Amino acid sequence: MQGLPMRLLPALALPLLLAALPALDTPARADGATSVYSSTAPKSCRVVRAAGKDEDAGEWLCPGQDGLVVVVAEIDLRQTVTVGRNRKDANDQPAASASFGPFNSTTDTVEWRLDGAGKPFAIIQRWHLADNDDVGKAGRPNTKQMLVVTRLPPGPVCHVAYVDVAANRNANELARQAADELARGFACGTDRPKPFGAPGRATALAAPN
Repeated sequence: MQGLPMRLLPALALPLLLAALPALDTPARADGATSVYSSTAPKSCRVVRAAGKDEDAGEWLCPGQDGLVVVVAEIDLRQTVTVGRNRKDANDQPAASASFGPFNSTTDTVEWRLDGAGKPFAIIQRWHLADNDDVGKAGRPNTKQMLVVTRLPPGPVCHVAYVDVAANRNANELARQAADELARGFACGTDRPKPFGAPGRATALAAPN
């Protein structure tokens, strides 16, 4: 299955990874929001929970922005991505339990949206969701792509919006717009994440059953 699952490489020392990725800026918006990028690839992260039984691929800790870390976990071919000041803080956030019904995985690149003062307020990451109604020649489900916008502290870390990549030619721009317009005022636990832009098959797969 394309994009499934991520396999972990031997652990690396996290302090050596903090400067591993250059901060690549996107053009600033009128309100000063910009983007920088980090990676959740195995070579950029440290394994904090080894793979176990029953399709448990483990958990890994990756450097982020402004003292934040990204925690990625995978079990039963489904991933979660959360952010915090440390592993415990990240795993205490709503995002730590936010995944989807279909088998899924994320790509390695995390886009961080920064405000005019350079403080991160949201991340954007591409997810692949297995579509059991669209089976390829090898008999495996093809995947549908979706951009997930997640709000960051202050306040809880949770999903804010979903952008269907196939249904929106300007999916990246829409995800940044959703982050800039919605993330800082989004109330986790009260507000519900929903499609931003045109809905499509990926956002339909992401919807709760």
